[in-house]
Amino acid sequence: MIECVSTNRSHGGTQGVYSHEARTTGTSMTFSVFVPDHRDGETMPVLWYLSGLTCSHANVTEKGEFRAACAEHGIIFVAPDTSPRGEGVPDDSAEAWDFGLGAGFYVDAIQKPWAANYRMWSYVTEELPALVGAHFPVDIVRQGITGHSMGGHGALTVALRHPDRFRSVSAFAPIANPAAVPWGEKAFSLYLGTDRAAWRAHDAVHLIEDGARLPELLVDIGTDDPFYDEQLKPAALEAACAKAEIPLELRRQAGYDHSYYFISSFMADHVRWHAERLKG
Repeated sequence: MIECVSTNRSHGGTQGVYSHEARTTGTSMTFSVFVPDHRDGETMPVLWYLSGLTCSHANVTEKGEFRAACAEHGIIFVAPDTSPRGEGVPDDSAEAWDFGLGAGFYVDAIQKPWAANYRMWSYVTEELPALVGAHFPVDIVRQGITGHSMGGHGALTVALRHPDRFRSVSAFAPIANPAAVPWGEKAFSLYLGTDRAAWRAHDAVHLIEDGARLPELLVDIGTDDPFYDEQLKPAALEAACAKAEIPLELRRQAGYDHSYYFISSFMADHVRWHAERLKG
């Protein structure tokens, strides 16, 4: 059961925000869905977008500039939240922005106190897809996934571990090798524990090294991104894809940073790229 928070007419479609009581997280969760106009009984491809650190569904919904392209190509766009929220949900006592609320890292935590609510892997791979499929006119055979930063990490790992679910995969400035960077090391150690072998299942570079494959991949990253080398590691993803013979189009966009000014500049390109693969 879902509750409609708001709907707005936009670009020949309906932008909605919805909430529900999530079984996986034990909290109320909010997500957004854009549905282009369509014929009665028609189903459409769906593009999932996973957001980055500090974000919620609202960032891409309000600043992503995806609706015109989605309406043009007849693609539903779904944006989940990035973590559980609400009274009683634990957060980093130091109020750090890179862990806790807004920073679920798309894993199922196994360490206390995070394990009770921080189950974002199960939420975005199981519960939310089932809910969206039951309430919106999605064609579950034609799914794509993308995301930004922490959400790019999520998109890559979800796709690599569900190779039969997604026809298309892309990312904006993904944390490609989280087990080897400060953001990922902090999140994985606190959510998953200190056994680094367990981290490999949530690291795109390691998943590729361990045999996971994608048919192809589109990645954009700004050359002026302040996190380029220390946190994102595009060269590690490039090397892993080359060794595994995964076709990777890695576009280094001159002068762009990590913000939604960057994301919105190339969002329509990504939607069109997904449309070509989802409508084939």
